Amino acid sequence: MTFLATISAKNTALLAALLSGVMLAGAFGFQYIGGLAPCHLCLLERWPHGIALALGVLIALRPNRWLYLLGALILAYGTVLAGYHVGVEQGWWTGPTSCTSQGITGLSTKQLMDQIMAAPLVRCDEIAWSMLGISMAGWNGILSLVLTGAWLRAFRLA
Repeated sequence: MTFLATISAKNTALLAALLSGVMLAGAFGFQYIGGLAPCHLCLLERWPHGIALALGVLIALRPNRWLYLLGALILAYGTVLAGYHVGVEQGWWTGPTSCTSQGITGLSTKQLMDQIMAAPLVRCDEIAWSMLGISMAGWNGILSLVLTGAWLRAFRLA
């Protein structure tokens, strides 16, 4: 009997949620310690891991088989989103062409231009970091797929 075979559904889901938390911590570390500002897609890719972490807290308090399935669906979405981002990086398809902003009030034209020029430009189609030829979005996709499998395992065991 292998070690993995002895892990319960609840503990599998908690481990998957914890690993999502580790991935979030890594993303924030790259941003705030490493100075790599995230692009729009990078920010979107954080949400599934944050939701998975919150599901882990719920599961710790009150395990529920359907929460395991929800975790799998959310991480599957994260996998697809990361795959989309990889495609944008590789030039297989175009990425988002628009961004959102808040209303502009109380700024002169010069102040607005200074603010725009001071903002870092982070493009979704440029690879800011890679390891072993795989971008950060690629690693996120791979790990999100593994975590999807872990959540599905928890659902199957429950």
